[in-house]
Formats: sequence, structure tokens, C-alpha cells
Amino acid sequence: MKTSDFYYDLPPELIAQTPLERRDSSRLMVLDKETGEVQHRHFYDLPQYLCPGDCLVLNDSRVLPARLLGRRDPSGGAVEVLLLVDRGENCWECLVRPGRKLHPGQKVVFGDGSLLTAQIKEELPGGNRIVEFFYEGIFLEILEQLGKMPLPPYIKAELQDGERYQTVYSKEVGSAAAPTAGLHFTKELLAQIEAMGVKVCYVTLHVGLGTFRPVKEEDPTEHEMHSEFCMISAQTAQTINETKKNGGRVICVGTTSCRTLESWAAEDGTMKESAGWTDIYIYPGYRFKVLDCLVTNFHLPESTLIMLVSALAGREQVLNAYAKAVEERYRFFSFGDAMFIC
Repeated sequence: MKTSDFYYDLPPELIAQTPLERRDSSRLMVLDKETGEVQHRHFYDLPQYLCPGDCLVLNDSRVLPARLLGRRDPSGGAVEVLLLVDRGENCWECLVRPGRKLHPGQKVVFGDGSLLTAQIKEELPGGNRIVEFFYEGIFLEILEQLGKMPLPPYIKAELQDGERYQTVYSKEVGSAAAPTAGLHFTKELLAQIEAMGVKVCYVTLHVGLGTFRPVKEEDPTEHEMHSEFCMISAQTAQTINETKKNGGRVICVGTTSCRTLESWAAEDGTMKESAGWTDIYIYPGYRFKVLDCLVTNFHLPESTLIMLVSALAGREQVLNAYAKAVEERYRFFSFGDAMFIC
């Protein structure tokens, strides 16, 4: 197995730059993981592929407006600080630009300086910084005023409404990127699904920017997987266990929900309340312990995420489906169309 085995040609114009006006009007490719058969539908058709007794698992993480634009004090040079991990005591691990100007001791001012200032405390191996922030009040409220959404690098357009990069059920603040498979759901669609007798439950995985890190090794098994914090409540664990016991399907919405369940599932597929960091890396050859079906977006070539869906549906079938998506002019990546692998 080589990383290049997961490459496909994608015309740049198919990378969606803005969300559709209606969340659930995006297209939905339905892929039968046993036969490779493909159907072309719309996301609002998803309930037709669900059954009473199934369980839909959603990631309720909410994106932090983690991109802060400021200036160096006293020189006034422009600075960009991207919050990655809360290290406690008002300190965050951050990605900073320009790195050559931001050394330990450097002070940074955001806005007019009345709400938020910072100081570089430490330079980490790999180039990230530990940044200490100074403010009065509630940090998250200040971020809501000063911060911007940290959109993926392949999105060049400015996002007009920050809520369009949040799922309608987002709740637990902490992600640096949206769990984008969930962006297609509306509250009305979720209510329709629940009314059918499908259980809906939630996990939390705070998505890190490592999700966009390319696999550079020729042998993908040598790639060092990033770590992300995730949680499963006792109620969600019980719902999943009951679903499996009663013969229903566990359907994860997004690779983040999938990675959360597979990280904490016992070998027999049972779940219990869990929390912690996961660096699970799923690629072909992996045996899924709890997941049956997956709602997901289309992923970057040679990424860990296209490897995950290939583990579920087979590399050749996935690449064949992607080729059809290109041919049919589907929209790709975060604001793009969706796939249901069943």
C-alpha cells in the first residue's frame, strides 16, 4: 500500500468556496459498500436510507473563532495567531505568523488593546508557540468579538455568516475546524429522522488542524497521526449498545464521530462512557468494531480521511465513486456535497 494509491484528479473549480443557501439541498452520493453501486440523490433524501431502530451519531463540537489578527507591540507589525490547544492558566498552543518575528517575550495587541493582549512564552519543536493571553471577563466572549473562523486553506472566499461553518446542533466549543459532514443537517431534517424512530445521539471530538495535514510519507502507515480530544457520554454509550443489541445500524455522521466511537469501543463493539485523547489512524485493513454506515463529505487526495473511507468501502470502490463525483460535477470538501456509505 502506497500513499499514491489514494490519489485522484480534482479540477480546482470543484472545490466549494461557499455554502449553499439551504444546508440540506446539497447533493448526496449513496455508495453501497458491498457492491460499489452508486446512486445520485440530495441530502434531504437521506431519511429514505434510514430505518427505525438505527442510531445516528453526531459530533456536537463547536468551532472556536480561533483566528486572531493583531499587531506586535511596540513595532505595530501585523500578526496572525491561531489558537490550537488550551494549555490552561490563560496559555494556548498557537500557530503564529510571521514566525520569524514572534519570539519568547514578544508582546501582541489585538483590536485596540482594551479587550485582549498577549505575550509569546515559549517556542515549541515544530514551530508552534505557547502564548499567554491577558484580558478581563470571559475569554470565549472576547473571542466572539475579536476572533474569526479558521477556514481550511483551500477556501479562499470570505465567509459572510460564521454560523454556516457551524452545525445546527453544535454545542461544545473547542474545534479548530468544523465537523463538516454535519453541516448538511437542518433542525427540521433531524426532527423528521427522529420521528421515523431513528435514535439521534451525540459525541464530542474537538477537531484539530492536523486533520488537514497531508500524508508525506510514501508508506502511509509511517504517517504520524495527530491527537484530538473526544468524549462519549454514558447516555450515548447506552443508546449505541441498545442499537447493536436490537439489530439496528450505527451510522456515524463524519469521520470525527467514527474515530471517536472506534477509539473507545471494546473488541465486541460495546461502548461505555469515555473521554481522552485519540490518535486512532484508520486505513484499509482496519476492522470496524461498532460503525456500520457513514455520512461524510468528499476528502482530499492522499489524505488520512480518504484512507478511512477506503477502509470502510474498499479503495477501488471509493476511487471509482470519486471519479463519478468529478464527472457529475459534485462540489468537494468542507462546503461541498456529501456521501452516504451504507
